[in-house]
Amino acid sequence: QVHVVESGGGLVYTGGSLRLSCVASGGMFSEYVTAWFRQAPGKDREFVAAISGSGRSPYYADSVKGRFTISRDSAKNTVYLQMNSLKREDTAVYYCAADRSPTDYFTVIALARRTFESWGRGTQVTVSS
Repeated sequence: QVHVVESGGGLVYTGGSLRLSCVASGGMFSEYVTAWFRQAPGKDREFVAAISGSGRSPYYADSVKGRFTISRDSAKNTVYLQMNSLKREDTAVYYCAADRSPTDYFTVIALARRTFESWGRGTQVTVSS
């Protein structure tokens, strides 16, 4: 089972950018689908984006499509979430999650409902106007 740690959160103004990192250790990270979720105060946790173990297949929630980009660097055991054109409603704690998977192919609905085996502690993203 991998252990994941997030970093890169912070305060940014509307329209700005941030890049989150999720570094994994303790397993074959290339065998894990990795996702970003977020939770805003008073709201349920929601799926943001995911990427297959190979890195070939990215998936996005409609709310971030066209603004966020997920990628992975296998040599560094790291998954990134590049967030551009940030909005106030993107303010949340962002969590990285990983789960072993033999396939590259998912649906967004399945990813949003999936039980991921490893979770980080989260990194705060605050977007201010």
